[in-house]
Amino acid sequence: MPQYFHGGVPGLAPGDLITPHEPNYVDGCPVCEAKARGEQPHVPGLGNVDPLTARPDRIYITTDREYARYYASKYPRGDLYTVDPEGDPEPSGEDHFPAWTVSAARVRGVYDRYVQLTPARRRALLRRWTAADIAASCTHP
Repeated sequence: MPQYFHGGVPGLAPGDLITPHEPNYVDGCPVCEAKARGEQPHVPGLGNVDPLTARPDRIYITTDREYARYYASKYPRGDLYTVDPEGDPEPSGEDHFPAWTVSAARVRGVYDRYVQLTPARRRALLRRWTAADIAASCTHP
């Protein structure tokens, strides 16, 4: 069985069940405010950013630890977990990283608490994300 990761809400412990929940919004964050209104966030000079979740009725898991770490870092003081899926994983095509949606996931262990991405980790992930997007555009014109 593959090792799955989930990044998000802080403070969970092994055995806890992660289920779908309302997105976390940070006061004063224009991207968060747009998403709370159900609008696609747009940042001048960058375009559309942080797309709305396609499956708010499910949670997301991945086999890519750094991809999950990114999502943990988006949640203030978020944590990175190893998890076991509950139910059958369905492939998520929202990003070009290996990711699935499930009805719930059980925390197997806490991999990292209070995740913050360093500038070097952000740059490395951006390079990988860009490469994955380019590769996908070449195979799916």
